[in-house]
Formats: sequence, structure tokens, C-alpha cells
Amino acid sequence: MKPLLLVDVDGVLNPFSRASPDFRRYECTIGPDSYTVHLNLRHGARLMELALKTGSELVWATTWEHNANEWIAPRLGLPELPVVPMTPRGPSERGESFKTPCVADYVDGRPFVWFDDHLWVADEEYLRGHQGVDEFLLIPVEPRRGLTPRHLALAERWLTLSGFNQGRG
Repeated sequence: MKPLLLVDVDGVLNPFSRASPDFRRYECTIGPDSYTVHLNLRHGARLMELALKTGSELVWATTWEHNANEWIAPRLGLPELPVVPMTPRGPSERGESFKTPCVADYVDGRPFVWFDDHLWVADEEYLRGHQGVDEFLLIPVEPRRGLTPRHLALAERWLTLSGFNQGRG
């Protein structure tokens, strides 16, 4: 089974601080709402490189859901990606993010790395106790900075050392 690389948008690919010159500003309209996002084209290439090197599958794990394929993917040079459905749930069990049960249901026993700006101890505890969740690495991203080469290197090292990419070039 291919490992998964789960990627959030806001706070990860779209940092909340003033964007550096590496980022380009976009205005996105989804239904009646407009959003300003700042995206770095290099993120797309780096995520694709990580997926290829580690034999992983990139997946959106964001409240943007399928809108990420329309608005984010093309601006980062990414293909259309699968999407973790963010179906509304009841109150949290342990203080975990509202996205965590959705991720737990989606992974179906596959190993995964999750880049998100809202990952806490409660999320790890929830995932460790959820049937159908096996090995994983949570990579909390500081939302003002967004995704960095250090985050990608952590994911690559974990996937490589765990042996999930054995037999891949």
C-alpha cells in the first residue's frame, strides 16, 4: 500500500503572515465568498518530488476539499489530487481537530504523513486509538511561516527509514 502525504492549505501552503517574495497573491471565488491566498509555486514541485521519491500519494486534507483541485493545485503545478472528505461530525472526543476523525476514516490502514497547522497531542492520541489507523507521522506547521524544506525533509526521512518506499527508485 502506498503511503499517503496529507496536505492542508491554509496555514501550510497559504501562510497567515505577510507573504515573502516567493509567494504570489491570488483572489479565489468559491460560491459567494472570495478569498485571498498566497502560494509558492515551489511547494508544488517539492511535494511532487517528495511523493515520487517516497512512492507516496498526495492527498488534500483541507476544508477547501475539492475546491483545492480547482484553485490551489493548478497554481502550484499539481495534478488533481484525491480529497479527504471533511464531513461534519459531533463534538471532539479528546480535544482533537474536527479534521482528525475524517483523516482517520480516510487512511484505511495506510501509513501517512500529515502536514497541518492544527495538530496537537489530542490528535495523535485520537489517531493512535482509532481502528484502521496504523503508522503515521504528524508534522505540525507553524501557520505564519507555512511549509518549509525542514518539514519535507522530516517526512522524507520518516518514510524512507520506515521502509515504505522499498523497491522504488
